[in-house]
Amino acid sequence: MSIEKSALLGDEAVALGAIHAGISAAYGYPGTPSTEILQCLIDEAEKGSHTARWCSNEKTALEAALGVSFAGRRSIVTMKHVGLNVAADPFINSALLGIKGGLVIAVADDPGMHSSQNEQDSRFYADFAMIPCLEPRNQQEAYDMTREAFDVSEKYQIPVLLRLVTRLSHARAAVVTGKQKKQNPVCKTTEKTRWMLLPAFARKNYAQLIEKQKLFQKWSANHPVNKLGIPASSNDDLAIITSGLGGNYYEENLEDFLAFRKKQGKSAPLHFHIGAYPLPEEKIKKLCSSADEVLVIEEGQPFISQKLFGIAGGSVKPIIQCGELDPDNVRQALGLPPRKGIKFNGAQLPQRPPQLCHGCPHCDSYGAIKKAVAAIDPRPDHPDVGINSDIGCYSLGAAPPLSAIESIVCMGACVGMAKGASDAGLKHALAVIGDSTFIHSGITPLIDAVEADIPMTLIILDNSSVAMTGCQPCILPSAKLKNLLLGCGVNPEHLLELEAKPGLVDDNAAKLRLEIEHRGLSVVIFRRECLEAFRKKKV
Repeated sequence: MSIEKSALLGDEAVALGAIHAGISAAYGYPGTPSTEILQCLIDEAEKGSHTARWCSNEKTALEAALGVSFAGRRSIVTMKHVGLNVAADPFINSALLGIKGGLVIAVADDPGMHSSQNEQDSRFYADFAMIPCLEPRNQQEAYDMTREAFDVSEKYQIPVLLRLVTRLSHARAAVVTGKQKKQNPVCKTTEKTRWMLLPAFARKNYAQLIEKQKLFQKWSANHPVNKLGIPASSNDDLAIITSGLGGNYYEENLEDFLAFRKKQGKSAPLHFHIGAYPLPEEKIKKLCSSADEVLVIEEGQPFISQKLFGIAGGSVKPIIQCGELDPDNVRQALGLPPRKGIKFNGAQLPQRPPQLCHGCPHCDSYGAIKKAVAAIDPRPDHPDVGINSDIGCYSLGAAPPLSAIESIVCMGACVGMAKGASDAGLKHALAVIGDSTFIHSGITPLIDAVEADIPMTLIILDNSSVAMTGCQPCILPSAKLKNLLLGCGVNPEHLLELEAKPGLVDDNAAKLRLEIEHRGLSVVIFRRECLEAFRKKKV
């Protein structure tokens, strides 16, 4: 029998695992490092095996997947860690439903904040929702665990979270794949009370969720990835618990570590690798009873470390750090000397922070914004003008040489922040947001501003693309954006559409200045297609 092997990114392994598990639909919103999962599923969907679509945001994506599950079929939702914040409402509530078709939420965390505004650890979300979580340590496990997650979801009628990290998502390795399962037939749920979270039903569902925790503990304790090896001489000074990529980095240093301990007259330490949650408490208690000290090697926040204090007590030594684990900082935690390396004493290369592409329309938009602001308030820090912005390519407007924006918090926050700043008495409040981000999270706060006719200016940078994550198409075409704004109640007399071009910067600045000075709500759209998206269309 021939064995199928493919060289896959971790994200691609998840996508292929979902297809081979028999999914009928996949949904998500672009966000590094998760983007390639759904992009791969969209590419494969062209063959007609399943549906795969980008959505307005992570919340709408998860709700669509719940509908697929309600109809009895399998679905996967993809997002990055901060996207799970957006989807938190349906995510937490989904644990109380009688999941019919398998539902997997694949979340890619970003330790080190390579392209994110925080380092939150999605294992805390799974624990909070009281649902199973699988954490692969390599691309093969990413494939296998994705397939398994659908079976677990249907067996226990519960959504399952699959936790990835940047280094796994974007690294490539050989993966052995299996046969593709047939899709479930359409078979709508008959357990209607399990899907209606009215208080009377939700209380019963919550009690059932509490009861399921015993089943999850048993599943976790027996899971083959949760390997506990205790030698015959089980009295030792040290036990090591690893999870995810931490297991790989520990094993990379293991030969040197064993030699180091042998010199000290010590035997091999106890080792327990965890990849399936909830934490297998009995195994952990057994491990900790055999050691004086426990070292936890986990990537992300100290999830296991914090839990250990309650499970076993005693001395727990976590690796708490900012950023990613790697073989070197794990080596340091093990007490090993640094590896010998080659010192390079050549010329110091200048730093090259990310910048907007040459010819990017946002540069022309920011040029007009800066000129308009300078005309209104020429003082260096323009204390009468606040410029709030958001996450996306246009975030790079914060860096020199533009230095054009003053806040970046989360998707859509700039609209509400401009409203709040205006309510607080700031004379001129601006919100700068991209077209896709506006659809994602900017519409609702805009309606708040419309209702009160807040003196603020919303500036939408419309480049017809979700550019920062690879030029995915914006869910709403540019031609429909004006009608959406009018439908939200924006005054057509103060809804301005401008073309973002170098030769129009001065003229655009003059028009923008009038809208900023208007003592009510105004919306200005700067429009020109992303150059990278345009080039991709031409290829």
